Amino acid sequence: MADRATGNRGDRGAGRFEIGRLVRWDVVVAALLIVVFFGGAGLSSDFGNADNISFALGDLSEIALIALPMTLLVVCGQVDLSVASVLGLSSALVGRLWDAGMAIETIIPLVLAVGLVCGLVNGLLVTRLGLPSLAVTIGTMTLYRGLAYVVLGTEAVSRFPQQYADLTVTNVPGTPIPYPMALFAVLALATAVVLHATGVGRALFAIGAQEEAAYFAGIRVKRLKLILFALSGLVAAFAGVVYTLRYGSARADNGLGLELTVIAAVLLGGVDFDGGRGTLGGVLAGVLLIGVMRNLLMLNDVANEIQSIVTGLLLVVSVLTPRVIAVVREARARGAAGRAAAKAAT
Repeated sequence: MADRATGNRGDRGAGRFEIGRLVRWDVVVAALLIVVFFGGAGLSSDFGNADNISFALGDLSEIALIALPMTLLVVCGQVDLSVASVLGLSSALVGRLWDAGMAIETIIPLVLAVGLVCGLVNGLLVTRLGLPSLAVTIGTMTLYRGLAYVVLGTEAVSRFPQQYADLTVTNVPGTPIPYPMALFAVLALATAVVLHATGVGRALFAIGAQEEAAYFAGIRVKRLKLILFALSGLVAAFAGVVYTLRYGSARADNGLGLELTVIAAVLLGGVDFDGGRGTLGGVLAGVLLIGVMRNLLMLNDVANEIQSIVTGLLLVVSVLTPRVIAVVREARARGAAGRAAAKAAT
């Protein structure tokens, strides 16, 4: 996303799109989630049972985890398209190091460190060289995926320690919630507090709304961006570990295309692609809505290609709808101003 100074764009801290001044965009997404969930339960007898809910949540684990730092990045006017490639590189490293006889307790910290370095590379290119994050992360997306193939090639490594694999598929006792999603819930709460109840969150909204003004207000713009990119790489690497253990297979192509689903969930939740607007509650609703729809399509034996089309349509709708709302609102405002001027002249 190119850095820019924008004009007046409404209430940045609240970060909500509205439909007809009455309904917030994130509320609309939450309502749609409820409708789709109960509609799915009515269409399929298997949809609402605990086992399927547990499966759907588990299948959403990596997307949900990566969506948290992605939300913070998009709020401050940046984007990271390399997250799925970092996931794939992390998976390849887990497989290669495990195949070499290294203990999993040593592998995981090393892989997380690599993810952190990947994020720092993105952040340094954006903050030190002034390059747009969209262009940078398109390049590193290809770079990191290529490194994954260098590390592991086209082979697959399996048979990881069962006790660690179980942690990625076992539910919290008494609930249908897998442990990775329980961790996501804790991290989401922490992210919501940071974004909506701290000075750091206000600084992120200010950077996304008007970066130059934020800089002159004393906000450490470059430092915050660098930290967010590093955090994005770290979480993507952790998601790669979870993905590998959950499927029991380390491959260089793991997570291929996952970045589009993550971005679709963030934008569908009402975060403005230009930065400065958004709520984490909306993103959570967007993540769950995509998960529910994926699960429904899977239960009805819909091909993966059609699922990709649905994700793409959601991405287009999530970007286009707020723009249409804004255009309609501006047209109404101009019309009202014109009528008021005509009345005054009369």
